[in-house]
Amino acid sequence: MLLIRGGQKLGAFYGLSTYINNSNQKQIKIALSSLCSFKNFSTLSSIKIKYKYKIHFDIDDKVKPLLGLNTLCYINLSDCQERRYSGLAARILNNSSPKIQPYMRLMRIDKPIGSWLLFWPCGWSIAMAAPPSCLPDFKLLTLFGIGAFIMRGAGCTINDMWDKDIDKMVARTKDRPLATGQLTYLQSLIFLGGQLSLGLLVLLQLNWYSVLLGASSLGLVIIYPLMKRITYWPQFILGMTFNWGALLGWSAVRESCDWSVCLPLYAAGVCWTIIYDTIYAHQDKVDDLLLSIKSTALKFGDKTKLYLSAFGITMMAGLITSGIVTTQTWPYYVAVGLTGKHLVNQICTLDIDNPKDCAQKFISNQRIGMMIFAGIILSNLLKDLPKKQDQKNKQDGEKDCIK
Repeated sequence: MLLIRGGQKLGAFYGLSTYINNSNQKQIKIALSSLCSFKNFSTLSSIKIKYKYKIHFDIDDKVKPLLGLNTLCYINLSDCQERRYSGLAARILNNSSPKIQPYMRLMRIDKPIGSWLLFWPCGWSIAMAAPPSCLPDFKLLTLFGIGAFIMRGAGCTINDMWDKDIDKMVARTKDRPLATGQLTYLQSLIFLGGQLSLGLLVLLQLNWYSVLLGASSLGLVIIYPLMKRITYWPQFILGMTFNWGALLGWSAVRESCDWSVCLPLYAAGVCWTIIYDTIYAHQDKVDDLLLSIKSTALKFGDKTKLYLSAFGITMMAGLITSGIVTTQTWPYYVAVGLTGKHLVNQICTLDIDNPKDCAQKFISNQRIGMMIFAGIILSNLLKDLPKKQDQKNKQDGEKDCIK
């Protein structure tokens, strides 16, 4: 089986037959049903999938018409393309020197959504750890913002170094600098060294507890790209990696972790990542299936909305628990309520077979991070208002007595 583009052979496909041979009845149903969704021929590129195997079990009516064919339908790969992030980031990339553009694309500077999703758990934790009636530490927010930008870029570099050969055969990733040969492996390795050095420089601005805690997450950053080859739960590992800031932000302010606060917040963040990255993974499920790449999108299949709902409920429980422990006031719970509303709307209207819709739903998660962050700040500013009002009333009463 070959991926053909413009008559050129880009690579051999044997993932589908491997998947079928090593899968149970339910998984094959989901896989073939997913493939049925892509029926249009792309003028740019297409995949023609040939398969020969015997069916020894019943499958649903949606898939039965395919069983008499030697080939599955053509798949519209243009539908799999993620919508490019437009705006300032894209303009910066387009107006930069052609020599540095491949490096900027390697670190996804034109797609800032990843940096925001990495930053928000840090921001939540820093804001929660702030003293009552105080704004979060601006210096720490700035450091963590810079760190999120650098380390997200480093994670993308590591991911592309692991996936160079796979990216060549996936519609959405085939134009990445390593996949196209614009950058060599050595150039990427040197660039990664620079990124990690800058990340370490930012980390060293924190207390030693936080330095050690932050450094301990590097293993997760390195192994995450491998998990998609091993388990159907790479999104869980990504969640553990992306939400490390929920622990690190608190320790940066308080010089240690209060686990009664940090663990529920961390768990909420992990569930949030599983939600948005499962949605993201549905863009690539056809290519992932062909290449034997695993994801929660393939694991959940047509029960995706049910699973995402369960993770959404768990996320809400974690946020509420952290709020109770830190005695948050009403703005925080309003933000949590709005987050729940956003999740319900996102999951209910999600079309898992429409890559454009998946991309839009994925990007919309930035609003969730922003809402929770704003809710924590407003909540914290209101924490001591009743106490201050009581003190003022007491002082006024004492003055009246003196008079």
